[in-house]
Amino acid sequence: MRIVLVAPPWVPVPPPAYGGTESVIDTLARGLVAAGHDVLLFASGDSTCPVPVGSVYGEALGIVPNASSLEIRHTYHAYEAALEFDADLIHDHTTVGPIYAVSRRQVPMVTTNHGPFAGDLLDVYRALRGQVPVVAISHDQASRADDVAVAAVIHHGVEPEQYPMGTGAGGFALFLGRMHPDKGVEVACRVARRAGMPLVIAAKMRESLEREYFEGVIKPLLGDGIEFIGEVDAPTKRALLADAVCLLNPIQWPEPFGMVMIEALACGTPVVARPVGSAPEIVDNGLTGALVSTEAELAAAVHEAASLVRSHCHRAVARRFSAGKMVEGHVALYRSILRSERPDRSRPAA
Repeated sequence: MRIVLVAPPWVPVPPPAYGGTESVIDTLARGLVAAGHDVLLFASGDSTCPVPVGSVYGEALGIVPNASSLEIRHTYHAYEAALEFDADLIHDHTTVGPIYAVSRRQVPMVTTNHGPFAGDLLDVYRALRGQVPVVAISHDQASRADDVAVAAVIHHGVEPEQYPMGTGAGGFALFLGRMHPDKGVEVACRVARRAGMPLVIAAKMRESLEREYFEGVIKPLLGDGIEFIGEVDAPTKRALLADAVCLLNPIQWPEPFGMVMIEALACGTPVVARPVGSAPEIVDNGLTGALVSTEAELAAAVHEAASLVRSHCHRAVARRFSAGKMVEGHVALYRSILRSERPDRSRPAA
């Protein structure tokens, strides 16, 4: 198949630091090529994914005003590039692109919702009902889709061999994610202090809300074994995960999918989390981590994490959350979509 992957224009693919969606798109693009498919990735021009890359913006846009108009321009050029590429299918990972594409429908397409089916996003996907197949990234996320039909649930995947197996010799718990209340950063601080376990916080903090939360809530909690080291690149992230006793991930909302959890498990590092969102689909309670609700239970689980068998964590990822499994799921969906399209569909010549 000839497939065009449309990434959002905000962060390069793969991301230099934080960027779960972009990491997934990078893994999917490389996996599709390895499986024998032709791929064009439409992303920012500074993307380094080793597949053909098309772009209208030379550099990732980051957080900018007028985001919708910029994304519309990005997707307009992506769909033009798909025609020149003679694509069999477009897989769009942006928010506005599929709505723009509905009026064209020149190439079969599918879109993945990387956010919650709630609020504004739910209305976006309602607008696509019956016109564009929608992929969910966890069963919990799909269960919240209300009247939006989900074409498939496909979990994210990683390449386990790219993650170093660790021993937890660093002796610390690790928080890794965004500096945001939904991620439970202050809960992680209180839990680590209650457990008497050093905590390393590696978090993205670029937006004003994130900086305000850090200054007002997190900064006063630092010291006495709790350290903030900022946003980290991929090699540093993997080294931290390998050295951590556990990933402390006390999320406060139904997160659609937590990439950091499967990255931790790939390093053999147990995950201590609350049983919300996708966490019960990722963590095997008592085997690859702990799913508990109260801060007292989380503190006890941090201690118990050191006794879990780290090889079980790595094997769970290889079996259920590998890049190969993710690619297979997407290829099966792509073929199903192409079979369902009318064989006589017309498409302008490239």
